[in-house]
Amino acid sequence: MSPTHRSTGNRRSVVHVALAACALLGSHAARCADNPAEALELERVEVIGTTPLPGLGTPLKDVPANVQVFGSKDLARQRPGSLSGFLENNPTSVTVNAAQGNPYQNDISFRGFTASPLLGVPQGLSVFQDGIRINEPFGDVVNWDLLPSAAIASVQLIPGSNPLFGLNTLGGALAIYTKSGRQYPGGSVEVSGGSFGRGTVTLEQGGVSGPWDYYLAGNVSKDRGWAQHNPSRVAQLFAKVGYETERDNVDVSLTSASNRLEGAQTLPLSFLDDRRQAYTYPDVNRNQLAMLALKGSHFVRDDALIAGSAYLRRYRNKNTSSNVNDDFGAVDPDSGDVDGVQALNDRSAIDQTSYGGALQLTLTQPLAGRPNQFVIGVSADAGNARFTQESQPASFDASRGTVPIGDFAPETDARTRTRNFAVYAMNTFTLHELWTLTASGRYNDNQVSIRDQSGTSPDLNGDHAFSRFNPALGLNFNPVPGFTSYASYNEGMRAPTAMELTCADPSAPCKLPNSFLADPPLKMVVARTIEVGARGKHGETSWSAAIYRTELSDDIQFVSSGNAINAGFFQNVGKTRRQGVELTGATQWGPLGVVARYGYLDATFVSGFVEHSPANSSADANGDIVVAGGNRIPGIPQHTFRVRLDYSASKALTFGANLVANSAVRSRGDENNQDVHGAVPGYALVHFDGIWRFANGWELFGRIDNVFDRDVANFGILGRNVFPSPGRTFDPANAVAEPFLGLVAPRGAWIGLRYAWK
Repeated sequence: MSPTHRSTGNRRSVVHVALAACALLGSHAARCADNPAEALELERVEVIGTTPLPGLGTPLKDVPANVQVFGSKDLARQRPGSLSGFLENNPTSVTVNAAQGNPYQNDISFRGFTASPLLGVPQGLSVFQDGIRINEPFGDVVNWDLLPSAAIASVQLIPGSNPLFGLNTLGGALAIYTKSGRQYPGGSVEVSGGSFGRGTVTLEQGGVSGPWDYYLAGNVSKDRGWAQHNPSRVAQLFAKVGYETERDNVDVSLTSASNRLEGAQTLPLSFLDDRRQAYTYPDVNRNQLAMLALKGSHFVRDDALIAGSAYLRRYRNKNTSSNVNDDFGAVDPDSGDVDGVQALNDRSAIDQTSYGGALQLTLTQPLAGRPNQFVIGVSADAGNARFTQESQPASFDASRGTVPIGDFAPETDARTRTRNFAVYAMNTFTLHELWTLTASGRYNDNQVSIRDQSGTSPDLNGDHAFSRFNPALGLNFNPVPGFTSYASYNEGMRAPTAMELTCADPSAPCKLPNSFLADPPLKMVVARTIEVGARGKHGETSWSAAIYRTELSDDIQFVSSGNAINAGFFQNVGKTRRQGVELTGATQWGPLGVVARYGYLDATFVSGFVEHSPANSSADANGDIVVAGGNRIPGIPQHTFRVRLDYSASKALTFGANLVANSAVRSRGDENNQDVHGAVPGYALVHFDGIWRFANGWELFGRIDNVFDRDVANFGILGRNVFPSPGRTFDPANAVAEPFLGLVAPRGAWIGLRYAWK
């Protein structure tokens, strides 16, 4: 049978998922993918990518988790400055901290698990772009500044320790799907500008010619920053060429970026009379990326789809950090000389090449006369990185900028190699028209090798291996149309990174980015999640509710050494727990749309341990604190509340507003919850946006962040302020222990003009 003469009845056994999504598009149904393997590129998606590689997906009603889905229209309506900004304002249980002092370098936390661009932060979320894992092999970090927001077709936040998404999926997976010219034909150009000297130009163009399609999105943005010494320059490009028929689909894409980001660091509590100043500077990150990706699928039979992907990724990072010299005033035991160097400029570089591929087979043959979908796949990923670090002596000028007084001297020169191999399978079986059972599992084999390149640190050389099979089981009950209840259990794992494996000695704390040392190995982290929930939809109203608990065994924490706020070591701290409740409700009253999301999260240590934290007011004479079971994990608010309002005054004029509210968090270094200044107060922020379509193809849009100009912080860490005098001169002998805060940007407003064509 030729592909153009397949019977409609046979094809329904494969495309029922895609047809369900298309039916929801209304007037956009004509743009629905001819090939159901491309359903995840649609503007509105009710099909969930439950495996890393894009394929047929699973209808939302059969997914045993509180999945959250956002489409390209959501991003276009709100015009966020970055993807991390959109995630902060919208999904349930997501929070952001500004520890780096740059809007493109935020830490994203979901259910108390983090995806961060900072080397050394324990990563608990996996992030995918069109099925390719973009946690960098070196450190598992996620660089939010590398993909233009305009290129995003949909974002799916999948909670739990879902084993199918592999390493780092302790608390969830974030799956990003990009646009194609077939689903997004036409183009646009927009320019915007406003507060902090920010100016942005964005271009999109997509088109179709027979079986071929193409898509291009580019973005250039510059600003001087809201504070001193934190400007940004971002240049991003995404391009895709596709070939699609009823049976075949192939996409080749290029993601490229060249960015320069400066941060303002955290600021001591006593410095808040001028929130725009920097504690020390400069602190500069330069990110460069070029990733070539190939994704394809082929219907072998009407009920069998084979899909595959391959990628080559080159990533380079150069970092310069200004730091206080913690050994200032120390006496050399051999020479008797006193260390009089005030500051150190630490310069590091990462040159990384990663590559890999995956192959996946999806079968939709009935089992025992009932609908059934079986997926089996394999994946292999590898990454080679060269890490170098140098240090330069410096002194502080009157504004606490570092002035070099010597040459850079090498500290670290190492090569790392990571290898990840996995086999996974999932089966979704309709037990009864009301019941669906999902069972899945994944075997991960992870290897990390470290080799000293300097010739002076042979003890650094090491090979580490971590492997485990992680299972999952879920059950869905759909008693009536529009209502789903579910229960699930799943397990995931995280292997220690090279950064953590070489910085695990309490007697030799590392700086971030880390100096490499020869340290004892760490254990891998294992997560176990139970979730029970329900969701429903009736007319214009929808809702969801979930209760979950995730327990980690051998959790890894970065434990501060207590002197410098960026110095410490990694340690297995036993068991930790995140448990909570998520509630979401949405409705439409005529021209007004409302979405409200509430999350309660109890994130605690279960096992006790001793930490060295002399900046903590409750520390003993040795500077140690005792962390007990039940103490809250720092940086995670117990309560989060999000409200989104959309009001259509007319077809031409729409307005929107976001309310973002978080309760208080504990500062890092206050793991025992007893420091007198350890609590960072909660806050509520309001953001406003609007669009005026004043002519055919033309839009005038605007956005105001932090409308009421609230002076708030969303992150804290305990440290010693070595500039304690009123003139804020360097005086480490009288250093004051106090919290250092990550500050939220003040009110900012931007206006832009967009022209779109078909």
